[in-house]
Amino acid sequence: MPTTANNSSGTHRRPPGETSEARIAKALAHPLRARILQRLGERVASPGDLAVELGAPLGVVSYHVRMLRDYDCVELVRTEPRRGALQHFYRATARPQLDEDQWRTLPSGLRRELAGETIQEVVDDLAEAADGGMLDDPEVTVTRTPLELDERGWRKLNRLLSRTMEQALQIASESAARHADGGTAVFPSELAILHFKRAQPAGRGA
Repeated sequence: MPTTANNSSGTHRRPPGETSEARIAKALAHPLRARILQRLGERVASPGDLAVELGAPLGVVSYHVRMLRDYDCVELVRTEPRRGALQHFYRATARPQLDEDQWRTLPSGLRRELAGETIQEVVDDLAEAADGGMLDDPEVTVTRTPLELDERGWRKLNRLLSRTMEQALQIASESAARHADGGTAVFPSELAILHFKRAQPAGRGA
């Protein structure tokens, strides 16, 4: 039977058998919603915080946060009184990642914007880590490997990287569980995966 998202509005009904990937694809269909989901995948934040950061009207941001909650992509973490109002803080429950076919369905401008923002955030985080001496750690992994691939190899490697990300998230989940049990301390790290087609050198054929 159709399911109804658990949210304050209770107005959005999803078709039976809808997959999580389909929900995320719908969530990412709007550029601002995609940016909000990306931010909430990094930290807990309120619509007010996001509105300031993204330079968007609070009412618009609040609307799209509600839509993301309708799609079961974010959840309410806590509420806090702030400046005479009750602020709601959310975090992502779905990671804004799509498979290759779903990524292709997004508008080219949105793909470019999301990729650009992600790369800029990686650069910013690397700069902060360098300033903090974190890159001096002998266990830091930094590699760059230019490759020559055909289309079959390109797709095969992309599938491998997707599985690697899934395993990395599972490892992080296991670390969080051990920490919650009081067994281990946790520290922030970052995994960035970039695999892209390089520009052809001048004078070289495809």
